[in-house]
Amino acid sequence: MTVKVGIIGGSGIADAGFFNEVGRKSIETPYGKPSGEYILGEVGGAGKAEVIFLPRHGPGHKTPPHKINYRANIWGFKELGVDKLICPSAVGSLREDYRPGEICLADQFIDWTRGRELTFYDGPEVVHVSVADPYCESLRKMLAGICEEQNIPHHPTGTMVVIAGPRFSTRAESKMFRNYADIIGMTGVPEAQLARELGICYANLSMITDYDVWAEKPVNVSEVIRTMKENAGKIQTIIEAAIGRLADVECKECRAHLDEAGF
Repeated sequence: MTVKVGIIGGSGIADAGFFNEVGRKSIETPYGKPSGEYILGEVGGAGKAEVIFLPRHGPGHKTPPHKINYRANIWGFKELGVDKLICPSAVGSLREDYRPGEICLADQFIDWTRGRELTFYDGPEVVHVSVADPYCESLRKMLAGICEEQNIPHHPTGTMVVIAGPRFSTRAESKMFRNYADIIGMTGVPEAQLARELGICYANLSMITDYDVWAEKPVNVSEVIRTMKENAGKIQTIIEAAIGRLADVECKECRAHLDEAGF
């Protein structure tokens, strides 16, 4: 059976080259244009897995986080037949023990964004989809198992606070966020909840690149870039291993949330 998986590439992995490109697809959605062309590829030879890759920030990393057309991006994956999404992103750490260079598999988020289009359901029908557990547990546990097997330093759970960007937090904000979350990023919302609204299994792979500005000596830019490059290799290893196991991942919960919402 051919497995089809979508990957939204974040900072540092857009050019990781973990699959063989076989084509590209431009899509027009009811919500406008996605970040760029969907790159079609394969892993492990024909028939093993189809990969559909989208650079979150567009070609050349030119779209800032608050300008990404998240609805178009997720809708395009659904139109292409994707029912599982693995989505790496670069994040800062809000805890001493969540160290730069490690991976965090978020299982919760706190939405601190503003002004973003957060749902496909703007009316006239009112729909309330549960995101009590916003990430696919089946995918997250599978990815955590791979990290364990590959001896990749990781945290199997974590709460991500998502800020609007493009600016970073003030020190006061960062210290406040530490009371509630483990990591901080700019793109995790509304990706996860939009995927949930379409019944797509969604897993986050957070690359911890630095300590956020709560730290007395926050990491400098050169160290962030170095850590991102190191993490890109880890992300590639995780994704390559995951693709070989996706056919065995069964999840009824993510789609069930739509049934519970009245679909």
